Amino acid sequence: MRELNITPRTERNRVMHPCFNKDVKGECGRVHLPVAPRCNVLCNFCNRKFDCVNESRPGVTSAVLGPAQAARYMEQVLEKEPRITVAGIAGPGDPFANAAETLETMRLIRERFPQLLFCVSTNGLALPPYLDAVAELGVTHMTVTVNAVDPAIAGAVYKWVRDGKVVYRGLEAGRLILARQMESVRGLKARGITVKVNTIVLPGVNDHHVAEIARVMAAEGVDLHNLIPLHPNPGTAFGHLPEPTAAEIRTLRKAAGEHLAQMTHCKRCRADAVGLLDDDRSGEMAGCLSACSRLELPAGETRPYVAVATREGMLVNQHLGEAREFQVWGLRGGAPVLVETRQAPPAGGGPRRWEALAATLRDCRAVLCAAAGPIPAQLLAEYGLTVEVCSGFIDDMLPAALGGGSLAPFKARRAGVGGGCCGGRSGEGCG
Repeated sequence: MRELNITPRTERNRVMHPCFNKDVKGECGRVHLPVAPRCNVLCNFCNRKFDCVNESRPGVTSAVLGPAQAARYMEQVLEKEPRITVAGIAGPGDPFANAAETLETMRLIRERFPQLLFCVSTNGLALPPYLDAVAELGVTHMTVTVNAVDPAIAGAVYKWVRDGKVVYRGLEAGRLILARQMESVRGLKARGITVKVNTIVLPGVNDHHVAEIARVMAAEGVDLHNLIPLHPNPGTAFGHLPEPTAAEIRTLRKAAGEHLAQMTHCKRCRADAVGLLDDDRSGEMAGCLSACSRLELPAGETRPYVAVATREGMLVNQHLGEAREFQVWGLRGGAPVLVETRQAPPAGGGPRRWEALAATLRDCRAVLCAAAGPIPAQLLAEYGLTVEVCSGFIDDMLPAALGGGSLAPFKARRAGVGGGCCGGRSGEGCG
């Protein structure tokens, strides 16, 4: 490992982060900058489809920012809440599945707001290649989510783990992500960075394993351990599991605390959390966040985006008529970025439904979907929205879709895949 110019941790670094020091949570605040929409894993408890300003849990945000937008938003946050001492990136996906956006945001924040501590939360899968970069950018605190130190248990936590273009499941997924997490933790500690490990407590899955996680992480020099009770999300594989009670969490913390110091004041913060831990101002700042997310539209461009129909956020694999929401993607700094997710109009209503969808996607030039009926495609085309029937990884298609390239390599080759399943007599398609 090459030598790094790492500033030693100061007393201020140790005490001014409210998540790492409970004593300052009433006077030191944090802001999460939502610049990382894509994720490289799908946890069996995760559902990022819902955004409610009254709901505080990881993976949800009111808008996604580009790096320059995040710097502007940071200015406005500090004007309204000068007690902010920490700028963090915690999603709504994984920061290092969005490495370009994450690193550029870090650079801008460090350049413009050198007084702030910088904190990043990751699953650790894609962090190792960027360990030197985060140290050189002055990141002081990192959180790595480790839900198991047994590959079999880890494999049960994730529906899939994606490394590059290869998707792993089950035991293979567990082995891969655990190896990367261990490499990440060791690399961070070798670079003098304060490390917290988060563990989502999943009844019947890993709750019996929590103390072992603490023991292994303590041996690697981790500074703090945070047990987060499962937030059951409808529609997920673990949606049926009960939320652990406060008493159950206390018992687990006592056992884990035999090995590693425990965090006891976590608020399960959103990816756009802002303010003091006990006085979150995400709702108040939501309008400002949304306004900042619209700052950098190209001059004169009225349709800079494309919409995507996807089941899980990784593939274009959903019929236009079946989609209940659409991801909206654009370009920032030459790289594709998820701008936001928009709800589709309710099923029914014939042609009026597609008129409503055209209005919802009025700033999109195309919608990518796995199949579509001929009448919906025709109606949307009349409103300037091209329906592109294709299949494959979203990340692979976006450069062509947003840059004016050809989608021919991704076009479906099966006869009738473009919507022959429905005669379209109702004008509704298969929705």
